[in-house]
Amino acid sequence: MTLGDARPIGDQLRAWRQRRRLSQLELASEADVSTRHLSFVETGRSAPSREMVLRLAEHLDVPLRDRNLLLVAAGYAPVFAETPIEEPRMDSVRAALKQVLRGHEPYPAVVVDRFWNLIDANEAAGLFMEGASPELLEPPLNVLRLSMHPDGFAKHILNLAEWRAHMIDRVRRHVALTADAALERLYRELRSFPGDVGEAMAPPAGNEVFVPLRVRKDGQELSFFGTIATFGTPVDVTLAELAIESFYPADERTTAYLRERAGW
Repeated sequence: MTLGDARPIGDQLRAWRQRRRLSQLELASEADVSTRHLSFVETGRSAPSREMVLRLAEHLDVPLRDRNLLLVAAGYAPVFAETPIEEPRMDSVRAALKQVLRGHEPYPAVVVDRFWNLIDANEAAGLFMEGASPELLEPPLNVLRLSMHPDGFAKHILNLAEWRAHMIDRVRRHVALTADAALERLYRELRSFPGDVGEAMAPPAGNEVFVPLRVRKDGQELSFFGTIATFGTPVDVTLAELAIESFYPADERTTAYLRERAGW
């Protein structure tokens, strides 16, 4: 959905329902409304109340940003604020993010928005930015573009095809969940970078339990695995769209390299 989406509220709700692969009966049962009423809403024969729009959006797992758009389409004011991260009311959020980033040293960690644009990073994350073309480091720095672009960190990644494939598939799933046009453009851009992604989703080999990020830096082969953390129960669009991506060493050699690099 986009700000320019002028479709009636019923059409938009139907699109979200179909995107979630739910029948009218399934959604009506989950949201505790009659199938007849839901059908009337989708066809425009009945105007949904503000509470009905929010209830259906909740059961359809619609992102907060798009819940606001649904409310506007139904003739109501948005209810979820979108507070810039620099605003004073976000002081506690920024402090919490800084604490998490510092606490993860000497291992890399970044904070990104819904487009994987960099919001903040710890010092260790500089590892992934060294040697990249200056234009890739200009704001807004997109961490996926940086990692997959041939003039970015891609030249250091030993298992580039495997890593790209999994990350591109991750973006594809986000596009499917959100129908976000800007994410769709990012997805197409990432797919346009040189490199084979055909072996993307091959089954894991040996005793691997995750897809590692294997890189060569300073003549050493390093290996990482990542985790993603988000804020619980957000009611602000900005907060709901932030994620902390933390990288951990997957072997002792990587641990030793990162600790030495940080002077520990």
